[in-house]
Amino acid sequence: MSDDTLPAAERSGQRYVVCGDGTLARRLVAELVDRYGVAVTVVLPSLTENHAPDIAEFSPEPGGPGQRPEVLVARRLTAEVLERARVRQAAAVALVGDDDVTNVDAAMIVRELDPDVRLVVRLFNSVLGEGVATALGDCAVLSGSEFAAPAFVAATLGDEAPTYLRLPDDELVRTAHREALGPATADIVCALADTDGPETVTLPEDEEDADLVLVRTYGQHRPEPPRRRSRLLRTTGLIFGRNVRRALAGLAALFVAAGTVLALARDLQPAEAAYLVLLTALGGADADPGAPLAEKVTAVVLVIAGVAIVPTVTALVVDALVHARLTVAAGGLVDPVADHVIVVGLGNIGTRVLQELHSFGVLVVAVDRTESARGVAVARELGLPVVIGDATSPETLRAASLHTARALVVLTGDDVSNLETALLGRPGHTAERAAAGQPPLRIVLRLFDDAFAQRVQRTFGLTRSRSVSYLAAPAFAAAMMGREVIDTISVGRRVLLIADLPVGAGSEIEGLFCPDISRPGEVRVIAMRTGRAGQTIWSLPDRRPLVRTDRLIVVATRAGLAALLPRTVPSADPPALPEPSPLPLLATPAQRERTHRPEPNRPA
Repeated sequence: MSDDTLPAAERSGQRYVVCGDGTLARRLVAELVDRYGVAVTVVLPSLTENHAPDIAEFSPEPGGPGQRPEVLVARRLTAEVLERARVRQAAAVALVGDDDVTNVDAAMIVRELDPDVRLVVRLFNSVLGEGVATALGDCAVLSGSEFAAPAFVAATLGDEAPTYLRLPDDELVRTAHREALGPATADIVCALADTDGPETVTLPEDEEDADLVLVRTYGQHRPEPPRRRSRLLRTTGLIFGRNVRRALAGLAALFVAAGTVLALARDLQPAEAAYLVLLTALGGADADPGAPLAEKVTAVVLVIAGVAIVPTVTALVVDALVHARLTVAAGGLVDPVADHVIVVGLGNIGTRVLQELHSFGVLVVAVDRTESARGVAVARELGLPVVIGDATSPETLRAASLHTARALVVLTGDDVSNLETALLGRPGHTAERAAAGQPPLRIVLRLFDDAFAQRVQRTFGLTRSRSVSYLAAPAFAAAMMGREVIDTISVGRRVLLIADLPVGAGSEIEGLFCPDISRPGEVRVIAMRTGRAGQTIWSLPDRRPLVRTDRLIVVATRAGLAALLPRTVPSADPPALPEPSPLPLLATPAQRERTHRPEPNRPA
């Protein structure tokens, strides 16, 4: 699609169709209605499941431009259902269900109904996503967890792990705290937020007040992920577990005591005493009625111990072998760990967070209640321990070695379960950490509802919570408008968007200067790409007007991006692009002569 052509998602008067009933669908509907003021049709599988009741009862913000969405209920997305949703007349269709196969199937049906409508498909599988985007054309394939995972990782690791963002031309930028940069401030791209005050201010007018900034980075690499011990060593450690070690230690103590008694009673050398002890314990010694009392008692004890030792040790070893085989096969926690991160909930977002943490070189212990969770296989493939169990149970958290963990990240889809897990692990762990002089456990929660998250923060002091749908919905909405959100930056529970926007032919911003686009608190231009080659310019020219071959890379709030997008839309009848005057050194002799020839005197 050329920059001079009006994208399908920008045709006025058309509807936008959203299919899905999850948290992302709910946020996306709100984003389209309240931020962009467009007409929306929602296709729900039912009116009672998941977030369908909230979507069906959704009302626009008072005084806003949006209207209440139209709701269509259908159990399956068939061609007839999508026809009723009027996808042929839609500007864009978003397929944001939780199942990849269902979304791909619906996308193919929509493409058969309308070859030109813009598709926005939610897919977790990146390989499948590339194939779908290529085959269907005018199709944006996005993953909500991919947008949200860096925010959870940053909240988990704090200042130790900045958020890395890859821009066009493979330019790499990252978030950083100004104080950590010291005097090296030359690579600061823009100020992101001032978080020192009682209220966080994003994109502040005075950039010197911002403590969170965006900086360019060069040639920096993440640390290598830690390597676990070989399976043979881990299995050996499991076989000789605590019970076996205790039994063997007790037996050794008994043999040493018996050997000492026999050596003193018979005046034997240590080697001879050891031989006699083992022979007696295994039932190979003859009775000696004339032996001293101490020797007789020792011999009886050794014989009794010898009778009991064989079945006892056999039972312990067999139990340890079975336990070792099951634990190693399941990838469970078999080594003592410390300073690790426990990730609870191995769905889409849990899997992404687990992979990100592992890539930063952080040891992760994964927890989920079911073997079939998406992230269980991923964790085992990475060689990470997996604990299968209910995280609201103290035994499960104990099995994940909560008392030695550095952070607990709870990412299930249930807000109440997430809060219960956090509260269950916090009290005892905090006391143990304080007694040992260690920092308190860092707890990060996935909470959908903003009001609930604020009440949790005020009541329980759990300040680190994020919402996957809140972080991802703006990117999906922008994609439906035909624009690309490159990445997101989480600032607390707020989100900043990095977008790549073309300057539309005859648009409102064509002919303006870059400083005219930036608005404090809403949007800031951080770079521009010029010409057909797409060269990225970081030092923005103050007096060069924007032309339709330019693209802007901006950091914006949700409201700021929604306000800027209409200003980039090409006009229906754009003026011709003026040809630039040739440079004097490149002009022909005739052109140079005309350029320097004086104007003839004209009569008044």
